[in-house]
Amino acid sequence: MQPDSGKPVLSYSRVFPAVIEDYKLQFNDVVEINIKTTDPLLNEMFDIGGSNRGFGMMGGVMAGGDIFYMTGYTLDNEGKIELPVLGEINLAGFTVEQAKVEIEKKMKGIVVGDEDLFVRIRLGGIRYSALGEFNRPGKYTILQNRLTIFEAIANAGDMNVLANRGNVLLIRQYPEGSKSFRINLNSDKIMDTEFYYLRPNDMIYVEPMKVRELGTGVNLLQTMQLLISVITVGVLIYTTSTR
Repeated sequence: MQPDSGKPVLSYSRVFPAVIEDYKLQFNDVVEINIKTTDPLLNEMFDIGGSNRGFGMMGGVMAGGDIFYMTGYTLDNEGKIELPVLGEINLAGFTVEQAKVEIEKKMKGIVVGDEDLFVRIRLGGIRYSALGEFNRPGKYTILQNRLTIFEAIANAGDMNVLANRGNVLLIRQYPEGSKSFRINLNSDKIMDTEFYYLRPNDMIYVEPMKVRELGTGVNLLQTMQLLISVITVGVLIYTTSTR
């Protein structure tokens, strides 16, 4: 809190329109599905609001695992899930809203009247991996519908001082396979791209800067200090041995 210097209190950059696309489900995605009807028997078969669901989620959290591992539905290699009564349903290529409509269509064959049916489906969190020069590298699950790349980095403890923020590798999963992209996080143009928001199963790999090649120190100053220490010890040993 300094005295007024005459400079503007705030400065603004241009507005970056949100690049938000409807994510389409693919293999290895995990979805949470809730189905409620007026039929107690159907509710029990779908385990709607059952105690097993609550205990399973709590156990997963306490064990440090994925909260939806036991309670969600994972799309197999063909993009299918298997639900009680309904059997296999292919959800690959569907948005979450389209998947909801597809399940409602299947349910109408066993439930009379739209007023007796409630279906909710959502992604079981956003899973991503943070590798390389992170303070806390690892695999994470964020229970949100959307996650920016900066939020993902913050969740992994931010990048360390060796991180090359101008050349980050992002590996993204597509139905036909995986693709890799190079991203410059030093540029605000990242907010104009499709990579500003992470997708499920993204992998972020951060390489070290070239300074690491100059020695074992974290930066050039520490490397020079290490070299000076080694030279000093060598001079002392040489001086002592020649006396």
